[in-house]
Amino acid sequence: MRKLLPTLMLAIALAGCQTGGAGDGIVRTNEPSPSEMTAFGDTFAGLQTIAPVEYYASDQAVAEAKNQFRSENYGNSGALFYKAVQLAPNDGVAWLGLAASCDRIGRFDLSEKAYRQAFRYIGATPEYYNNLGYSYLLRGKLQDARKNFLKAYELAPNDPTVKNNLELLASSVNNIERQG
Repeated sequence: MRKLLPTLMLAIALAGCQTGGAGDGIVRTNEPSPSEMTAFGDTFAGLQTIAPVEYYASDQAVAEAKNQFRSENYGNSGALFYKAVQLAPNDGVAWLGLAASCDRIGRFDLSEKAYRQAFRYIGATPEYYNNLGYSYLLRGKLQDARKNFLKAYELAPNDPTVKNNLELLASSVNNIERQG
């Protein structure tokens, strides 16, 4: 038995050290690939991230949507902002962009829903009130537009966009008074 023990130990050691390269015909189902190796363990199994990976893809959609909006391609910007909110439902900027895009194509029913979501995530910001005011301006609801533009102005009195929209509103009111 004593003579057999060293041979048995050697066989166990060799079995534990067996390695093979690519194409050696050995299939290993529970060994991590080199891309799965981390400093914190041997696999990504159970690794939790702060935000889903899709969130970063939504940033790309938002950036492209903003480009489309600036180019006045409101249908395209709306589709891209919609994609962004699908990828990252808590992205208030994407919701605000979706609302503005819907306003520009006359889909106020959709813009109202998007504004509600935007408010949930970005709150009472000058951008929110300014955009909502512009939405009301496009709908011809001038009192609601004024109320929201003034809220934006209170929060950001030096914002040139807010000032321009207040002037646009005053111009719209003057035009209505001249026609009436």
